[in-house]
Amino acid sequence: MKVCLLNDSFPPVIDGVANTVMNYARIIQDRPDSEVVVATPRYPDADYSGYPYRVITYPSIDTSKLVSGYRTGYSLSIREINEIAEFGPDIVHTHCPASSTLMARILQYETGAPVIFTYHTKFDVDITRAVGDGFLKKETIRAMVSNISACDEVWVVSDGAGANLKSLGYEGEYRVMFNGVDFERGRATDEKVAEVTGGLDLPGGVPVFLFVGRIMKYKGLPIILDAMKLLSDADFDYRCILVGSGLDSDELKATAESLGISNKVIFTGSVHDREALRAYNTRADLFLFPSTYDTNGIVVREASACGLASVLIKDSCAAEGITDGRNGYLIEENARSMADLLMEVCKDMDRVHRVGDRAMDEIYVSWETSVNNAYERYGEIREMLEDGTLVRRRRHKSDYLLETAAEVAERLSRIVSVPRNIRNTIQSDFYRIYEKYEGMMQNNE
Repeated sequence: MKVCLLNDSFPPVIDGVANTVMNYARIIQDRPDSEVVVATPRYPDADYSGYPYRVITYPSIDTSKLVSGYRTGYSLSIREINEIAEFGPDIVHTHCPASSTLMARILQYETGAPVIFTYHTKFDVDITRAVGDGFLKKETIRAMVSNISACDEVWVVSDGAGANLKSLGYEGEYRVMFNGVDFERGRATDEKVAEVTGGLDLPGGVPVFLFVGRIMKYKGLPIILDAMKLLSDADFDYRCILVGSGLDSDELKATAESLGISNKVIFTGSVHDREALRAYNTRADLFLFPSTYDTNGIVVREASACGLASVLIKDSCAAEGITDGRNGYLIEENARSMADLLMEVCKDMDRVHRVGDRAMDEIYVSWETSVNNAYERYGEIREMLEDGTLVRRRRHKSDYLLETAAEVAERLSRIVSVPRNIRNTIQSDFYRIYEKYEGMMQNNE
């Protein structure tokens, strides 16, 4: 089976969805009967060689200051569309509702391959950050939902993610397909932990709390800092390690300084080495993840792989599968609730570690299990296509695809200050796409 994976983020950008795509590609490519190509926006000076699968990059526009450090892919690029079409995918699987899914829809017409979309992230939060709560937000969300609705099958990574997608106006069906983690079950060695964390101020016998992820306020990081302030005010000793980078890093470091807790809160910056991340998870006593933004929380499962229990917001997507006090801890969405819980449970660290052991046993899912489940569903969808039982979402009797391409390009030009030469290129390539598909549309193919 030939599989095309599309996503708007990929190294050098590292986030949970990029990690997902890399693991899908790695595991599928390892199968003797499969071949993978990944398509993603191009980042200047990035090296895309050395992957065990083919990576096709297409032009992008720098929107990093507007969209949480990301570039916006230019998915109307004829050359890359043709390159993917020549690959001949049996399945096109897109992991972002923006440029990736627009390109997937063009490939849907070009190749006839079924398109699967996975909803990983509450994209409305990033849209609000970029354009505010007004007309542009409403119109951009409508365009995203239209993209998603055109896919042949929609997957979500949790029940809560599905509910969120419905709340944005999606009216179709979806299938829950859980993500996995690429940590093997088990803790890092003492030697590796000492190598990675030995230079940090982590006194023995003092509880260590950990966060791993993008350093963004909407991840619940203000709750963590305010809770650490409450612990300090109560003369409760601790250390809190925040691993990652993000647009809010400087502001949150300044907040820690102003709260007088910078001697106990450690910002490490980005850590890409997986064994180093395993060492951080092994050294910590509790993982703090008070995010209501994340739809799955891969980092929570990574922590569980190392026997580390998480503190999560009750009823959040990341808390699905967690039983309070058994395989994790649930709190209200405020700093006082977190601080009170930490002071209480840390009275018995042996019990905290037993809760972490149960997290390892009960909520850990490997990427091999997750991707093999996805691959099995790919096969079912391909069989449905062959026997005519797959309900296709594309509209044969109109130029809806072309209308959508033009509409999204226009919205992009409203949201981002695109230079005139780039706008001219978009217009030129749109007409090239129109000419390419005009005959097909007239023949209702």
